[in-house]
Amino acid sequence: MDTEPGLTAAAELFKVLGNASRLALLRIIGDESPTVGSLVEATGMSQPLVSQHLRTLRQAGLVIATRSGKEICYRVADLHVTHVIADAIAHVHEPVDHDDTIDHVAHD
Repeated sequence: MDTEPGLTAAAELFKVLGNASRLALLRIIGDESPTVGSLVEATGMSQPLVSQHLRTLRQAGLVIATRSGKEICYRVADLHVTHVIADAIAHVHEPVDHDDTIDHVAHD
């Protein structure tokens, strides 16, 4: 049902983004170029869990790992992703008028 080119790939992207821990990591990484250790400290997640999420984010092409001496730093691969996350967070903070939504759907 990929009626528009890119819909399937976009759905896969949303699957990766559909995890609160990965979103938290991307928010932190979007603001700086942290190491695994600083991500563990910032999130309170275990090092193995942070590493697992980072692997998923790397495989999805959302973060890039670069070596800095003995440490590896992470950065967001594409700022579009940080905008998508920021927009999603802004959206969930917007007040919802359920009556308006029902009226809008009924008139369409």
